[in-house]
Amino acid sequence: MWMQDEERQLAECIARLAYANPFLPERIDCEREILGSEFAAERRFWHVDQGSEHVGAIQARVEPLVEALGDRLRAGERPSASELRLYRDVVLYWVYNRYEADFLGLVERQDHGTRRVGFYPRFAADYERVVDLAGGFEGETGVEHMFAFFFQVRRAFHLIFRQIYGGSEPVARLRASVWQSVFTHDMRRARRSLFRRMGDVTTLITGPSGTGKELVARAVGFSRYIPFDSERQAFTEDFESSFYPLNLSALSPTLIESELFGHRRGAFTGALEDRPGWLEACPPLGTIFLDEIGEIDSTIQVKLLRVLETRTFQRLGDTRDRPFQGKIVAATNRDLAREMERGTIRTDFYYRLCSDRIETPSLADQVTDAPGEFRSLIERLALRAVGEDEARSLTDETLAWIRAEMGLDYPWPGNVRELEQCVRNVMIRGRYDAQPVARSGSAGRLEALLAESRLSLPELETLYIQTVYSDAGTYQAAARRLGIDRRTVKAKLLRDSPSGPRGQAN
Repeated sequence: MWMQDEERQLAECIARLAYANPFLPERIDCEREILGSEFAAERRFWHVDQGSEHVGAIQARVEPLVEALGDRLRAGERPSASELRLYRDVVLYWVYNRYEADFLGLVERQDHGTRRVGFYPRFAADYERVVDLAGGFEGETGVEHMFAFFFQVRRAFHLIFRQIYGGSEPVARLRASVWQSVFTHDMRRARRSLFRRMGDVTTLITGPSGTGKELVARAVGFSRYIPFDSERQAFTEDFESSFYPLNLSALSPTLIESELFGHRRGAFTGALEDRPGWLEACPPLGTIFLDEIGEIDSTIQVKLLRVLETRTFQRLGDTRDRPFQGKIVAATNRDLAREMERGTIRTDFYYRLCSDRIETPSLADQVTDAPGEFRSLIERLALRAVGEDEARSLTDETLAWIRAEMGLDYPWPGNVRELEQCVRNVMIRGRYDAQPVARSGSAGRLEALLAESRLSLPELETLYIQTVYSDAGTYQAAARRLGIDRRTVKAKLLRDSPSGPRGQAN
């Protein structure tokens, strides 16, 4: 056989690792199998604190394997079809990691735009050498494409990990979900052909207010595939220059239409000249982020539905069809399925939006899963508020206040946004007075549903507990009023009720 048993086993592990979702346990499983006793991480999910050192150790094992197999190919030894497929996967992993630091430098440097990339000639020489030995690759095989794809992979990993902060399992799964939104679950298919088509897929981000939906949208938008021009030795676009955020809840319907679709002169009062909208200004590799998509009325839903279905639109007051070539990412803290049942969201519009969905976890979910991460998050917010010299002392002060006055099981209905204001309040006034959310709203909803006799007994119990909690403000106070254990209150609100503390954050 062309490969020895140990070489085949290592090559199979490398092939799985090369195409694994880096934020799922499958990556940890591959690294553990490759490194054996050298594997040191204890987490189920990859984390920079315990995973970075593994990359170099694995590359040290891949290098001699690539050299040995390459020598056999140069000597005229011929592998089987399965062995050749493994060799191709191994050399792709080897080339990527050989230039991983260079790609990261492109992401991090301030002038990463469309300037000449100095290490491309070295990359091209290495890549073409191993490609010639392997007899080419399936799908896209050009060096320009693989250079662009590797840059996308390194950029996506960096942006997803840095934009989405935290070490809890809900956050790790969020990162993995964003990765799939960029590359799908099948990276081989993404590399071969889907890199061209991912802009056609609309991504919908759902979750409570204050959970970082715009950060997720930026990670998706900034991670799009950007072609490389080998003649200019530069990328065709700057990945940071084509992200267009629009908060729909802050605009009237007429302004939303004008901002999105543009208008012709005289289309409405104040339209003094022709004006292109964001759909027209967005380049093919750009991304439009529509925040609060659940707030728009049915007329705009119909117009956006046409964009999603036909990729065309018309300016206000115009009859000419214009193409939309970018990607749409939308976000909402509303339950769109429920809004669809109520008739405020069109069914056809909803199903066009949800072809790719990401859900952001609440802060309560993160803290429940990994209590030790709570201090790290506070310290990160304190660093933003007061700088490095004072961050630790403000963190200690904030955490002490929360423990003494709010309890570590406070549900944080405003999520990370509320926690940030808690840090700033403690910084300024030495205290944070949490405000119970939606007291009259919960009571009014309960009264209306009782009048309509629309509640089952379990739903009545859950909604009543929610109403008492909304008025009391904390688990402990609600438990005292209800005569039950606070853990029962928490379990009901966080697990059984879609409109408990998570819904109140809306």
